[in-house]
Amino acid sequence: MRRMVIDQDIRPLSEFRSGVASFIKQVHDTKRPLVITQHGKGVGVLLDVGEFEAMQEKIELLEDIHISITQLESGDGVRHQDARKEVLKRLER
Repeated sequence: MRRMVIDQDIRPLSEFRSGVASFIKQVHDTKRPLVITQHGKGVGVLLDVGEFEAMQEKIELLEDIHISITQLESGDGVRHQDARKEVLKRLER
């Protein structure tokens, strides 16, 4: 996801309502999120679908890494040599 451009990517809800189609096109073309405000406070974010999916994949990967680190720290990990032997043994079947 590209970095936001503050003066282009933060819009009040009233402006968003009147120009929904143009803001959807902007988000699609720029791949940048659009922050929607109400009374000066952020209330929503509009994202391109592809950017949202990429962000979800990154989050899932980070969650997997976190689980792995937690398992290793608690002693539940498997040494590389042991894992390699197990994989090779299963491939031979």
